Amino acid sequence: MVEALSPAELARAFRYATDWFAVYVEETNALNVYPVPDGDTGTNMHLTLQSVRRELDLADTSKMSDVARAISYGSLLGARGNSGVITSQILKGFAETIKEASVVSPALLAQALEEGSRMGYKAVMKPVEGTILTVSRGIAAGARKAMENGAASLEEVLQGALQSGREASDRTPELLPVLKQAGVVDAGGVGLLRFVEGLEGYLKGLPLPEPPKIEKYAQTAFEEEEFGYCTEFLMEGVAEPVEKIREAVSSFGDSLLVVGAEGYVKGHIHTNDPDGLLASVARYGKMVRTKVEDMSQQHTEILSMAGAADEAPPPTGLVVVANGWGLVKAFRGFGARIVAGGQTANPSVQDILDAIKSLPNPEVIVLPNNSNVIMSAQQAAGLAEGKTVYVIPTRTMGQGLAASVLYQADLPSSELLPEMEEASRRAVTLEVTRASRSVEIGGVSVTEGQPIGLRDDKLALAADTPEDALFNMIQLASQEGDYEILTIFHGPTVTKDTLNTLAARISQAFPDLSLEIHPGGPDLYDYLAVLE
Repeated sequence: MVEALSPAELARAFRYATDWFAVYVEETNALNVYPVPDGDTGTNMHLTLQSVRRELDLADTSKMSDVARAISYGSLLGARGNSGVITSQILKGFAETIKEASVVSPALLAQALEEGSRMGYKAVMKPVEGTILTVSRGIAAGARKAMENGAASLEEVLQGALQSGREASDRTPELLPVLKQAGVVDAGGVGLLRFVEGLEGYLKGLPLPEPPKIEKYAQTAFEEEEFGYCTEFLMEGVAEPVEKIREAVSSFGDSLLVVGAEGYVKGHIHTNDPDGLLASVARYGKMVRTKVEDMSQQHTEILSMAGAADEAPPPTGLVVVANGWGLVKAFRGFGARIVAGGQTANPSVQDILDAIKSLPNPEVIVLPNNSNVIMSAQQAAGLAEGKTVYVIPTRTMGQGLAASVLYQADLPSSELLPEMEEASRRAVTLEVTRASRSVEIGGVSVTEGQPIGLRDDKLALAADTPEDALFNMIQLASQEGDYEILTIFHGPTVTKDTLNTLAARISQAFPDLSLEIHPGGPDLYDYLAVLE
């Protein structure tokens, strides 16, 4: 029996519990129906926990304060989806409770689980019973009851927490009609239980379990309909109170969560106006990361997964690393499975491997779309047992888009690869962002904050405005080759008037160029354009 955990042991327990949770990601995804059947609760919670693990790997785990900060800070930065954000707040309450202790004792563990539940409820504007919140409260109550019954070890506290938490989970269909309709318990609650099981498994020295077989996808109990966009943002340098930002975005939709710590603010909302929402909050700080998912499209994807076992899959699947909701939507439209990531947010080998494994196709093509992701994609390809995986070394989103246009699931990879590789090589990617510091590279001098243009990921020029940077790069590229199509994705801060002026300017200067403009460009960029 374990009577206390040192900071280093607690860090190891969290890492192990994250691995334990990974076994149950698809099980949790299959259960998800609330608040909309988007089917990614397990994935979002896993990404949140993986972010904690990354912070723990960087922390001084001999100090409880550093371990606590890694748990709180890592979960906030990595929080994805409704369930991930609530999980981050549960972990924040846990971390706040233990940060000044030398060890985690049974009494402190019970107290930390109680504070975690309290923080989870506090984060939600309108808490709904029958969700992860209900299960968190059950876990906390079970831990407290175990202490009152004389628990002397951490295992006894967790056993009590799990017993009460499972009972709370079993009650969720009676509290939330949508769960009863689908015949399932709440997915987020099950995910939280799996993580706590992982902590118990670490203390008992148990091996990781085998993944359960998915018998049913809860999403099949619902008709496809328009659910809107699951929109998330992460900002830094925020001075305004979280409550003010929460109020500013409350009119944009529902399922709202806005939380913050150490100058960072994380937001999650379901809305039909993601661009308007992101533009509205951008004035409060520097936008670090955004994610917008078309939930009706996610729903369709889940339904197709549920039916995959009934018929032989086509020969070739496609995995794409992407961010920016418009780009993600475009890649999904081509039939790709998406791994969230891009500049400053590179996915792990495991993230890419999970996506490869999630596809039923015997052959899979991977597009990393970033020079920093190519090696991870290649390593994931080598670990994908039972599948033949090919990595096309796309270094930009533009190269990935050009390749994806030619993807057809019903063709073998041997036919697809030559044309997709050639298309990626011919495409020219033009990106406009802001200089993070003053520097001179390759004869181009830029000052901090100045709009800069990158051609195929290399600094090409600086300009007075983002629009000038993009136009000048198009002009230079047109002098060097003949292009027929220009596709532009823009960020949330670009106004409609600015876009109209830019489109007119491009059309007048390049009348033979077919122009398409879409919202939802990648994080941190004013524009991403592709010349083909």
